[in-house]
Amino acid sequence: MNTPRSLPPLQATPEWAALASHHRRMRELTLQQLFAGDPARGTRMVAEAAGLYLDYSKNIITDETLRLLQALADARGVAVRRDAMFRGEKINSTEERAVLHVALRAPRGSRILVDGRNVVEDVHEVLDRMAAFAGRLRAGEWCGHTGKPIRNIISIGIGGSDLGPVMAYEALKACSRRDLCFRFISNVDPADFVEATQGLDAAETLFIVCSKTFTTLETLTNARAARAWCLAGTGGDEAAVARHFVAVSTNAQEVARFGIDTANMFGFWDWVGGRYSMDSAIGLSTMLAIGPDAFRDMLAGFHAMDEHFRSAEPGANLPLLMGLLAVWYNNFFGAQTVAVLPYSRYLGRFPAYLQQLTMESNGKHATLAGQAVDVPTGPIYWGEPGTDGQHSFYQLLHQGTRLVPCDLIGFEQPLQALAGQHDLLMANLLAQAEALAFGRSAEQLRAAHAAEWLIPHRVCEGNRPTNILMAERLGPRSLGSLVALYEHSVFVQGAIWNINSFDQWGVELGKQLAQQIITELQAEGDLRSRHDSSTSALIERYRAARRRRSGG
Repeated sequence: MNTPRSLPPLQATPEWAALASHHRRMRELTLQQLFAGDPARGTRMVAEAAGLYLDYSKNIITDETLRLLQALADARGVAVRRDAMFRGEKINSTEERAVLHVALRAPRGSRILVDGRNVVEDVHEVLDRMAAFAGRLRAGEWCGHTGKPIRNIISIGIGGSDLGPVMAYEALKACSRRDLCFRFISNVDPADFVEATQGLDAAETLFIVCSKTFTTLETLTNARAARAWCLAGTGGDEAAVARHFVAVSTNAQEVARFGIDTANMFGFWDWVGGRYSMDSAIGLSTMLAIGPDAFRDMLAGFHAMDEHFRSAEPGANLPLLMGLLAVWYNNFFGAQTVAVLPYSRYLGRFPAYLQQLTMESNGKHATLAGQAVDVPTGPIYWGEPGTDGQHSFYQLLHQGTRLVPCDLIGFEQPLQALAGQHDLLMANLLAQAEALAFGRSAEQLRAAHAAEWLIPHRVCEGNRPTNILMAERLGPRSLGSLVALYEHSVFVQGAIWNINSFDQWGVELGKQLAQQIITELQAEGDLRSRHDSSTSALIERYRAARRRRSGG
């Protein structure tokens, strides 16, 4: 079998040609026809693992489709690359790093080697330190500089150091400590900081500064603002910093220079990408909110899905199935987006979390060998919770001219009981999936005595594919399984496209330019432009406004 680096262009492979030919036949079929021809389809095209139930029957596929997609996965070495990841090989070739978010949730006593070192031992050493710290704070034993117990926790980060913790806190709010206030700061817009600290007592506030290098521009800018705010509210004694700040970082020198006691620095490793780090020390705010035991329960959910992905047969492998279906729609049906529609208010930030996970991972134009990809990669992920979305963008899903595959996520048991309302919520999920699949024909409307002139406006064509994901209840374990499911689905897609899903060089360019432009915005006197005419004019416009603001 070819190694991942030496794979041929996708469109040059016989497996791709077979799928293209198959697609030409499939696009003539409808879900109505597929279900009519297979009465058991709705109970046969399902898979279950790690507490999640996947119904993929409402996809425009047959058994032959799945066989051809699996043949493509075999030819692209998906299983080979998966196993290399689990062994700790440096599959992130552009950064020469292992990819081991799976080690973050490996049970104590497991063995995964990176450069001869068992990193699982390191993971559990950090987890134990996190748990000890969380236990002290939750028990009221960790007090601020003036002796008041900590009641407010503000996590400062950006990207993966923010999206994961925010999403997890919102998702698990029902089991979090309600007597503790949790807020998050990511945006360098000063409004973010001001609103996050509004109404809080600095003497009762702890900041968690999340930056692996402790040099991230946005995070350190907000951390310095937090430092000044803290000192202003606790009497100005520099010693207060050590009682009101902890760090998630690996740069002990910069952490100490900031004033944080390095005993309260929680590390993670270069084999953990930011968007895969919510179950590392980056999740310290999550552990403070839900407690160490519930955090470990979340890790168990992650691990259960990891083991399923590594060992399940292809036809029952949830991440593999979802990854292959994503390739099927992106590359053969031309679907440019995927809608993620959780029927849970608590998962309101889950689509935003998936945006980074999927789009930063697979938004790539070069193969592992540095050649241009020959097919589209990285569909756009988006979404909002149901039922709100039903009264806004679902109109496009049902009657628009674009095909948008949808993932609908629901739970069998409610977290909050109001008579009948969870039943109504789940009725809407099931109804939307049915309506998207089968639509409403002109004949049905005529049979219902619809006005003839209105029929074209009321027809819904159907044939809109959905995955339905169900779990018994939203909690730490099911959240871990759900996140790991999407992590590994992203992996499958990237392996088929032969791209590196674990670097993000495209993010660097904007950062570098921002560092240059900030000095120009703040410079005095005339500037010699080093930019295009548009950027130069905008810089001058801002500088003029800045001078007026300062009275210059």
